Amino acid sequence: MRPTTLDRDQQVGLGQLKVLTNLLPYLWPAGRTDLKARVVAALVLLVCAKLAIVTVPLVLKAAVDALTPAGLGAGLGEGAGQSVATAAVALPLGLLLAYGAVRVAALGFGELRDTLFSRVSQNAVRRVALATFRHLHALSLRFHLERQTGGLSRAIDRGTKGIEFLLHFTAMSVIPTLIEVGLACGILWVIFDWRFALIPFATIAGYVVFTFKVTEWRIEIRKQMNDADNDASTKAIDSLLNFETVKYFGNEDHEARRFDSALANYERAAVRSRSSLSVLNTGQSLIIAVGITLLMVLAAQGVVAGTMTVGDFVMVNAYLLQLAMPLNFLGTVYREIKQSLIDLETMFKLLHSDAEVRDREGAPEIDLKKGEVIFENVSFGYDPRRPILKDVSFTVKAGNTVAIVGPSGAGKSTISRILFRFYDVLDGAVKIDGQDLREVTQASLRAAIGIVPQDTVLFNDTVGYNIRYGRPSASEEEMREAARLAQIDGFVAGLPDGYGTMVGERGLKLSGGEKQRVAIARTILKAPKILLFDEATSALDTKTEREIQNNLREVSRGRTTLVIAHRLSTVVEADEILVLEAGRIVERGRHDALLVRGGVYAQMWARQQAAVEEEPKPAAVPGSAAE
Repeated sequence: MRPTTLDRDQQVGLGQLKVLTNLLPYLWPAGRTDLKARVVAALVLLVCAKLAIVTVPLVLKAAVDALTPAGLGAGLGEGAGQSVATAAVALPLGLLLAYGAVRVAALGFGELRDTLFSRVSQNAVRRVALATFRHLHALSLRFHLERQTGGLSRAIDRGTKGIEFLLHFTAMSVIPTLIEVGLACGILWVIFDWRFALIPFATIAGYVVFTFKVTEWRIEIRKQMNDADNDASTKAIDSLLNFETVKYFGNEDHEARRFDSALANYERAAVRSRSSLSVLNTGQSLIIAVGITLLMVLAAQGVVAGTMTVGDFVMVNAYLLQLAMPLNFLGTVYREIKQSLIDLETMFKLLHSDAEVRDREGAPEIDLKKGEVIFENVSFGYDPRRPILKDVSFTVKAGNTVAIVGPSGAGKSTISRILFRFYDVLDGAVKIDGQDLREVTQASLRAAIGIVPQDTVLFNDTVGYNIRYGRPSASEEEMREAARLAQIDGFVAGLPDGYGTMVGERGLKLSGGEKQRVAIARTILKAPKILLFDEATSALDTKTEREIQNNLREVSRGRTTLVIAHRLSTVVEADEILVLEAGRIVERGRHDALLVRGGVYAQMWARQQAAVEEEPKPAAVPGSAAE
């Protein structure tokens, strides 16, 4: 059964109410007495400011009545002119001074309130953004592979801005305005009669209903704008991150067309949004104008009938002007408040996204002694309907090196992701020193393992920062030693800014081999008990590969090492080689024994050796010694 419009509206309302409920703990944080005191003080100042502002028309009425002939000459004879003149100077001056003082007090209370509350609101923005950022890092690799980074970034950015807007205009403007409207209507009713309260109330009710209906229509347009904006942003970021690929295939025009298509969708939605805003503003102005006119006519009739003074007429006018200004303001920001709620709802959905891989409650840190790694009958698939690993079992004894080889798609890199517990296995268990990885904290597990991945991504910072990322607390000397072991110190020495050289977005300014050596250096600096090399030298030339293999051999000595490799020449000295095919281990043993067996490994070795022999030799340059 499809939900009705009312059901959907109720769901939206409940969702936005939940957003406000989720936000409250950040405004009243546990253990922060200073911030709670600021909230209380801000509320007191809010009430003081509104009491002062509704007093302004009352003081103005008294001053106007004092200046009218009835106020000055009532009960005086012809010889009392001097007394009247004296009263005209003294009494209105005092009231006018009081009028100015009350207005200044209202402004002062409001500014002091905003100053006190600003620390509360900014602290809430910071804590929500940090909580969301931390939670995104706690989510599974699957979540990030299925999401687009540009969209996530925009969701957090809009969400934090939404908090600022919502707190500033709702807590410090919308609610105070409603208080002011209630006080003004009450005063008009008490001083005059119910009609003077009913007209402003009816005007406000009509204004709110109209604004709500039109804004709901406009919100759908805003959603379309946001979707188009996210799409354009994601396409732009994705294209720029793959700058080289775009250039390789000459697809600049293709990328421009894709980006322009997204911008065109945004353009259409933006035009509709602006047209609908004109409808909203025109209707709001009409409602306010009708209400003001009716109330002024009612007050003018009272003056003519002698039941109201000129001061009363001016007071009614002053109240209307005071109410009209914030009402117009409310209409302008209502859409933004609704949009802020939507943006906040999106961010809180991210914050409450379920982490596929999580630590069990009270999980201890891993007790790493020897560093023995055991895979026991492990089966896994990113989609349970399509298994990748099937009943895989092997042991990497402490201090030994085990290599995993096999064709592309056999599941080699999946083993590294499972070892880091980016995913939990479907069947079987992975253990380190007898401890199931699901029973220990993820942080302690990953601190114990160092990896050099096949696809190295660097931060857009300096070479030194990227090396030190392996252990941020490392000294300059330790960082340089790691660079030396990774055979990158000579390259860095030739850079104009040395270790302070910026590497560019994702390391774009470095070659593939240079990026790989930076990755090796930061893993060396981490000094983990267990090492994992996932095609660690795949991007290096043969000479550099041999040099780094020697260094890696030194680094891995005494450490449990798992090597995932395509080039079999890099794993000939491994204590054991596992041959993975279609998710199963089909052969295992040392290099020489596997060659003698003449199975899958021997065939792979023969193909790779033949490919190396068939590589064309560099052509001799005419006139050179090689010619």
